[in-house]
Amino acid sequence: MHVVVNAAQSVDGKLATRRREQLRISGAEDFDRVDRVRAAADAVLVGVGTVLADDPHLTLDEEDRRVERLRNGRPGNPARVVADSTGRTPTDARILDDAATTYLLVSPATPVERREALEEAGAEILVVGADESGGDESEDHESGDDGHVDLASGINALAARGVGRLMVEGGGEVIASCFAAGLVDELHVYVGSLVIGGRDAPTLADGEGFTESFPRLDLVGTERLDDGIVLSYEVAGD
Repeated sequence: MHVVVNAAQSVDGKLATRRREQLRISGAEDFDRVDRVRAAADAVLVGVGTVLADDPHLTLDEEDRRVERLRNGRPGNPARVVADSTGRTPTDARILDDAATTYLLVSPATPVERREALEEAGAEILVVGADESGGDESEDHESGDDGHVDLASGINALAARGVGRLMVEGGGEVIASCFAAGLVDELHVYVGSLVIGGRDAPTLADGEGFTESFPRLDLVGTERLDDGIVLSYEVAGD
């Protein structure tokens, strides 16, 4: 599995305001770049916090890219994946329509009746165990469940279903968990020309943070788009 993380942040490293409201950081040029990255992926992963805050569709914007995928024997849109420890994805979320396959990675803490409701709404449920260190994006970091989904197990389950290239779009908790589990191969960050501020605003990699062993990256490219810059990294080897 090849895992590509993509995100847009402010100059001070924030993904959104402290209210976690959707905020436009980049522009049309970067949106097109993101669409190209999606088109190259077999699946796109977000945390449930992103679903609750933004109700994203996570499909391709350009019809030509969908047509090209179909010509190559692939689905028109990449599959959509939500890390959702307790099944909080709304049954009427846009991500559950029939535009693409949608996998929900849930922990055993998700009640059976909730799993059944989400399956009826269009999701394919993957119960992948729990990891107490974190895994899905939660606005309130609830502590009453049995832990967050184990992303490493989730990625193995996706690989078994034919996903060879996974694009991770956030948020900060999911990205941090991917780095902590050693799953990331590439990182692409758009840095927009604005300051958001706020000690409680989400950052590129939230969670508990690293204190001893830090993921190391190699800068392999830069590209100016809109009024910002894209920094492209590969994860450094041991």
